[in-house]
Amino acid sequence: MAQDPYGVLGVSRTATADEVRKAFRAIAKNNHPDLHPGDAAAEERFKAANAANELLSDPEKRARFDRGEIDAAGQEQPDRAYYRDYAQASQGARYRGGPGAGSAPEDLGDIFGSFFHDRADSGPPRPRRGHDSQYRLDVPFMDVVNGATERLNLPDGSTLDVQIPPGLEGGQVLRLRGKGEPGRNGGPAGDALITVSVFPDPLYRRQGNDLEADLDVTLAEAVLGGKVPVPTPRGEVSLTVPPRSDAGTRLRLRGRGIAEHGGVAAGDLYVTLRLVTGPVDEELEAFLRQWAPRQGGGRPV
Repeated sequence: MAQDPYGVLGVSRTATADEVRKAFRAIAKNNHPDLHPGDAAAEERFKAANAANELLSDPEKRARFDRGEIDAAGQEQPDRAYYRDYAQASQGARYRGGPGAGSAPEDLGDIFGSFFHDRADSGPPRPRRGHDSQYRLDVPFMDVVNGATERLNLPDGSTLDVQIPPGLEGGQVLRLRGKGEPGRNGGPAGDALITVSVFPDPLYRRQGNDLEADLDVTLAEAVLGGKVPVPTPRGEVSLTVPPRSDAGTRLRLRGRGIAEHGGVAAGDLYVTLRLVTGPVDEELEAFLRQWAPRQGGGRPV
């Protein structure tokens, strides 16, 4: 037997539609099966709250429930008044004499006609849109740089293929229309709402649609300049290091950041040089012992 919908939601019988909606959302947030997998008690609380909200959010159903015409499950209640009226009509027909004696069948027909007329007035169940489903999806950093399609495994064993567009930010919500819970009475299905979480990357840091990275260069490459290979999200390229570059020098590779998408131009990749000595041989060590910079920044050894 379905529970009293007002008690399930913890609202009074005079609660407004907004109060009903807020009460349902609070219960759904704390007991949704996606947030409590395997918790049968939470799932039952969610189902009960969902059924209660389904009834109380429909003004017509709520009014009929308050009048005792339907129960908490939305089923028709027996018309007890009909049986009492029928008994009275039968007794009257049995014991009344004269012209009114033949009126019982007509009265009974009126009762049946009124009963079916009232049921017809309620009309067929209206189409109801299905509820939205909430999911979370963890994706690699490169998915939001280049775009990708990730497969989401659902609790019921089915899957959803989720398109990750370039430039998506962690915490954003993707909407897959019609992929939520099925509708009722021919109504449309709800949507799947997918909150995306992005794993950090060991090489790249994001600044809007641009990327930042560190690049190790040798002393010779920094002083003499030259072509240095640089890994980018879309393949390795050669970067020209200007002669006499210092550690911390910042160079730009155009269009090598977040990929172009939806009319938004691709971002850039900014590379910061990081000086590494590498193996030191005797010649370099001897040179450094007798070398002194002409202008500050060092002293003879």
